Amino acid sequence: MSKSESEHKSGADKLLHEVKELLVTIAIFLPIWFVVYFVAFELRSIPSESMVPTLQVGDRVAVSKFAYGYSKHSVPLGLGKYLPLGDGRVFGSQPERGDVIVFKHPHLDRVMIKRLIGLPGDRIEVRDNRIFLNGEVLPQEPMRRVVYAEARQNIRTQSDELVETMPNGKSYLVHDILSRPNRSTPVFEVPEGHYFFMGDNRDNSADSRELIGHCLENSQGVIDQAGCPPRSAYEEPTIGYVPYENLIGRAEIVLFTLNFCGRYETGCPKGRVWKSL
Repeated sequence: MSKSESEHKSGADKLLHEVKELLVTIAIFLPIWFVVYFVAFELRSIPSESMVPTLQVGDRVAVSKFAYGYSKHSVPLGLGKYLPLGDGRVFGSQPERGDVIVFKHPHLDRVMIKRLIGLPGDRIEVRDNRIFLNGEVLPQEPMRRVVYAEARQNIRTQSDELVETMPNGKSYLVHDILSRPNRSTPVFEVPEGHYFFMGDNRDNSADSRELIGHCLENSQGVIDQAGCPPRSAYEEPTIGYVPYENLIGRAEIVLFTLNFCGRYETGCPKGRVWKSL
């Protein structure tokens, strides 16, 4: 065998060895990654501005899968719908008002992230963009006025940034866009086993306030039922009330972001990365 042939064979053996090492590493790492992704945490990217200013487009959020237990929607990559899994949850625990939660859309094959406003039995009404929870308005405190360009349409937007506080003491920032009219809703009475969600960007969020995903009002004008088909066959259904089994996990922290807030004229919200949600 010539020297060049020997060197060629040695190089091929080295490459084969490296490939084998890579395959062994993948074979060991992949099951561990899948178990962690299934049982403990998963990473979600933020695709829309519905949770501004808490979450920005491009943020990567760590989601605790064990916070509320597990259902078929906890299976990674949406594979739970192909598995012979029943309804309900195992190791279930209840969420708290104010939690930022990732969940499966009740009507569409889509994963959402919103803030939990209403628990089963709560009565919720929105009057001029203010939330009335069980007859009491949620306190809001003005913080500042911000100017930024929306991510999708690049429209210059002015918003009042407000601190809203839940009865349990949990506070968070919300946006009220000045150019959009204040909204009011019917009374919602959250059914057993369901939850009511809203985005922090109150004028730019399709959430449980929208009627298309809800059942019709009862004789008193209150929406107190769940499980009906969407009201319109021609419009995209909204989330309505979200069943307990659709909860995937609690958003815990923004690990990192690909949004460096160049769209903000008045300064990006501070302390978003590595801060508990």
